[in-house]
Amino acid sequence: MEKIGKEKSPFSTFDHMGVVVRDMDKAIEYYQSLGIGPFEPVTTAVAEKKLRGKPADDVKFELRVARIGQIRLELIQPVEGESLHKEFLENKGEGINHLCFSVDDIDKEAAKLVKKGFKVIASRKFVNGGGNVYFDTGKVGGVLLELLQQPPE
Repeated sequence: MEKIGKEKSPFSTFDHMGVVVRDMDKAIEYYQSLGIGPFEPVTTAVAEKKLRGKPADDVKFELRVARIGQIRLELIQPVEGESLHKEFLENKGEGINHLCFSVDDIDKEAAKLVKKGFKVIASRKFVNGGGNVYFDTGKVGGVLLELLQQPPE
């Protein structure tokens, strides 16, 4: 396993790649024409959303996921409110927005990265536990890094 110093890296367990799209139906049709799919909707009850440290309760997006072997491809269409995904779409157009990595303890891992100088730009806490955090890593390669702790089953 990859390590940062003496500890396991929070970037050692790849979860998915997030692609921002303008039109979910057209994107799914395109990817399925390539043999990628089926795409399933993903919904998670969210207790709290933040963008740059401020509440972002008005953010809504459509989310679909497909498996490609061991990898998940996540399609995100911004629907309402200000979000990282909407900003990405407006500034760069459609494309790969983030790489996501699974962690067992989102608060612990996010705190470690903040201590190392990473800046949190968006986060969500799920109703039943877990959540996700996006870090401002787009300056190198234009791709954000996300940590995700799935809610308990």
